[in-house]
Amino acid sequence: MDKVRLQSYQDWVKAELETCVNFWLAHGMDKEHGGVYTCLDRKGEVYSTDKSVWMQGRCAWMFSFLCHNYGPKQEWLDAAKSCLDFMEKYCINRAAGNRMYFTVTEDGQPLRQRRYCFSEAFYAIANAEYYGVTGDREALEHARQAFDLYWDLSHGMPDPTGLGPKTIPTTRSGRAFGLPMIILNVTGTMMRVDPERRERYEKLAQQSVDEIFQYHVHPELKCVLENVAEDGSVRLNYTEGRVVNPGHDIEGVWFLLEHAKRTGNKELVQKAAQIFDWAIDMGWDKEYGGLLYFTDCLGKPPEAYEHDMKLWWPHNEILIASLMLYRDTGDEKYLNWFDTTLSYCKEHFSDPEYGEWYGYLRRDGLPTQPPTKGSTFKGPFHLPRCLMMCDKMLGELIEA
Repeated sequence: MDKVRLQSYQDWVKAELETCVNFWLAHGMDKEHGGVYTCLDRKGEVYSTDKSVWMQGRCAWMFSFLCHNYGPKQEWLDAAKSCLDFMEKYCINRAAGNRMYFTVTEDGQPLRQRRYCFSEAFYAIANAEYYGVTGDREALEHARQAFDLYWDLSHGMPDPTGLGPKTIPTTRSGRAFGLPMIILNVTGTMMRVDPERRERYEKLAQQSVDEIFQYHVHPELKCVLENVAEDGSVRLNYTEGRVVNPGHDIEGVWFLLEHAKRTGNKELVQKAAQIFDWAIDMGWDKEYGGLLYFTDCLGKPPEAYEHDMKLWWPHNEILIASLMLYRDTGDEKYLNWFDTTLSYCKEHFSDPEYGEWYGYLRRDGLPTQPPTKGSTFKGPFHLPRCLMMCDKMLGELIEA
């Protein structure tokens, strides 16, 4: 193990994390209404004041997780609490079973409700992580309630909002990979900070792992399918049934690896490594470098117009998963993938002049114009999470 090489990685990661966190503290926090703005341009100027509810939860989690990893700082706790309070006051539809909105105005007026229940998932981990560093029992209760709602909604509970599924269910219904994958991640946070209900979280985490492999992992196609029939069978005669999101698969890999480490399941490590290999093989752009956003499992044209773009977050997931696989298997090829991806990110995503990372690149690696550092879907979450986790793993590898 080349510890000098690992130290150089860690030095860069630490510096990038500090820059990233300071970018959001300086430009994102709404000191008037509370919460965080995430539609920021390259320099950090707000180009839309509408607020993503996902990002309120993700930002609160991120600043709390910083405290968990590096010790509490008042500015981090204040930022987390600002987002938690904003969500509590404005982002919950009390008249619809406490379902959460998707977007609100800067002063909290509801804009959009979606059938997806990920706002609840991110609200749950935000409150849980905040409880973990502060001991605030009210935050723990909010986390538990949101977790239970998310689980029930993703396992057949009628949506209190009355919103129906994306497709007419009598014509077509199915399963989406994102639901068990995110549950696996959320349960990991919940059991770490809420040991009183650890047995329940462990049971649901294992159920999620089982669902992923029973329904979405298809060795005959060498991929994980985003959308399958209720029984997991493939539907290859239309585009949605062939969608592969390599970055999503790789994010799922490190969720599985965390579960494997916690439970001592060495067989699961090898299964996760296989998924990583498939996703890299199918998604890495051999001409320009970087990971394609969507691919088709049969190599046919993807329907999504952004399919050949390079987005920041899949590359964050490669960095986490490749380093985790190197840690857990000792296979140098995974450290090489970390190196390859880090080099691509340094060259194309990182912005030394203004800080943070560009969110969206064209296939050739140039930022979309005008460049953006944040949006409804990009905020202080994937990148700082990646940098924190890589910093910790690199430190452990250096000390080993």
